[in-house]
Amino acid sequence: MMRKLIWFTAGVITLAIILRASVILFLKTQTAGFSAREQPSAVERWAAQRFRALAIPLSAKEKRNPVPDSLEIIATAGAHWADHCASCHANNGSGDVELGKHLYPPAPDMRQAATQMLTDGELFYIIQNGIRFSGMPGWGNGSSQDAEDSWKLVRFIRHLPEINPEEEQEMKELNPKSPDEFREEQEEKEFLNGGTLHETRH
Repeated sequence: MMRKLIWFTAGVITLAIILRASVILFLKTQTAGFSAREQPSAVERWAAQRFRALAIPLSAKEKRNPVPDSLEIIATAGAHWADHCASCHANNGSGDVELGKHLYPPAPDMRQAATQMLTDGELFYIIQNGIRFSGMPGWGNGSSQDAEDSWKLVRFIRHLPEINPEEEQEMKELNPKSPDEFREEQEEKEFLNGGTLHETRH
């Protein structure tokens, strides 16, 4: 009987917290709108973490990385990261890039405990399936090669807290370039080969 009472009390308190947060969120949207330019509140950050935890099945959490940890794997995954992930997460995983900072919620700092404490299986699941109501898309297509690439990215994510400036510089060369950046790079190459340097128009 006492256990039922404790569970009932805990349920009522949880419901009261959710209702209070909902009322605060409703009142805030009525006065200030629901802009993605604002920083998420503490309640939103807490809720996002809970939803992320709920979105990952238990079977995924227990999966182990079949890809060995090696310098070659880290280099391969780093090149993949630079080309596909860095536009939101930055080469060093900080999220300190224009697109990453303007997502809602902003892209997390992948070097910090909130990401590094996830299991390999959880990271793999997120890469493959994404997270709803965040900026994280699901990249999985069901192929074995795709799965292997995602496991390699998990290895690279584990390496992010130790990434060095030399690695970041190498990755910078692999980042996608805008048309203006590409044009400017081509003009510099032409100039170095004896051509005329033209002013790039923006």
